[in-house]
Amino acid sequence: MPTQVLRRGLPRVAGGEPWPPQASPPTTPERAETAVTSEPLVRRGLPRTAGGAPWPPTQSWPRPTPAAAPATALTASAPGLTAPVPGPSHVEPAAIAPVETNARAAFGETKIADTALPLPFRRSAFAGTHAFERATPAPAPRRIGPYTGRQWAALVNLGGAGALVAAAMAVLLVRWVLSLEPMQDFLRTYPGEYPLPVGAPVGFPAWVGWQHFLNAFLIVLIIRSGLSVRYDKRPSAYWTGRGKGISKIGLMLWFHQSLDILWLVNGVIFVVLLFATGQWMRVVPTSWEVFPNAVSAALQYVSLNWPTENGWVNYNSLQQLAYGTTVFVAAPLAAASGWRMSGLWPRSAARLSRAYPLVWARAIHFPVMLYFAAFIFVHVTLVFATGALRNLNHMYAMQGSEDGVAYADNWTGFWMFAASLLVIAAALAAARPSILAPIARVFGSVSAR
Repeated sequence: MPTQVLRRGLPRVAGGEPWPPQASPPTTPERAETAVTSEPLVRRGLPRTAGGAPWPPTQSWPRPTPAAAPATALTASAPGLTAPVPGPSHVEPAAIAPVETNARAAFGETKIADTALPLPFRRSAFAGTHAFERATPAPAPRRIGPYTGRQWAALVNLGGAGALVAAAMAVLLVRWVLSLEPMQDFLRTYPGEYPLPVGAPVGFPAWVGWQHFLNAFLIVLIIRSGLSVRYDKRPSAYWTGRGKGISKIGLMLWFHQSLDILWLVNGVIFVVLLFATGQWMRVVPTSWEVFPNAVSAALQYVSLNWPTENGWVNYNSLQQLAYGTTVFVAAPLAAASGWRMSGLWPRSAARLSRAYPLVWARAIHFPVMLYFAAFIFVHVTLVFATGALRNLNHMYAMQGSEDGVAYADNWTGFWMFAASLLVIAAALAAARPSILAPIARVFGSVSAR
């Protein structure tokens, strides 16, 4: 069988024959493309020792496997040149053994790593100064809305610092303004309150104290349940009334609406008693002087020179406007918007629904809740800042004096206030489905879905 012609290169010595030497006469160009060798020539390299034979020796040449796929010859691009025919990819282990033996003898026991696989050892050097160990990455911080806890803390601290600076600047500015002679005349003309009409009652009857506690108790639970209804994704239980046309609602929404009804009943009783006893003159303005006196009281509050506190006899004009707005403006708005959003709204009244759209009620209800929360915060702050024992005795113990000077500054009202806080805290803790469900079953059925 004819042998394959190998392409020969440059001579090893000057003036010598091309390397490697020609082992057999070449085949004809026409048959070189499809020639198959039985004993293929292997290109040998430089000798291992000076003057030695080329490496590797001829007896270590591998033999091709006859059963392999036939090779495809490459056609030479120039006349007289033939391309080598690639040998089969599989060789017999017996043919490779002499090569491995000679390689181990020359280079020792060396295991060649596969470069396509990952490194067989653990990485110990990383980018960075003195970074010999890669630190375990910390878990992603938990976000509360758009920011993490640290970011919220930083925002609160920054906002608090900014508020303190702004408050200090406002106090200094208002003190300077009030020191001017025109403002001194304004304070003498409008000290912060105006005389009540003749026949206005002095002091607080017992029902005012009870109404005050019930209002505080109900409004705190209403705000808490309303926020739960607003932000809970799925109710934990549902309530269905026994009457016809009553749809299934969440248990917390039923609790919120039930509190609203109690609050409205308490509010109606309060307003009726307010006008029946003449106490309305303390919270409803009876003179246009209320507005300049309210400005005077606000400036005195900002300057930290508190206006004269005489709540047992008369509120200052700023208090009167705040209490009147809460009772006769904010409360009706909360009731009207809540009624429109509740199941008590008549669904069949299409004309009434078009006149008072649901989107209007939603746009009113939440801001009114924010107003009540802000009013409670400012009210409690001023109660403690302007004489805690005296004010708590007025509201809870109904203690005071008609001359507006000699007040009963004892701890009775404080302990009654502390007891009311415990009752409110216990009610907040009890406002959960496991406790509300038995109460709700008295008025309807409760289910998990």
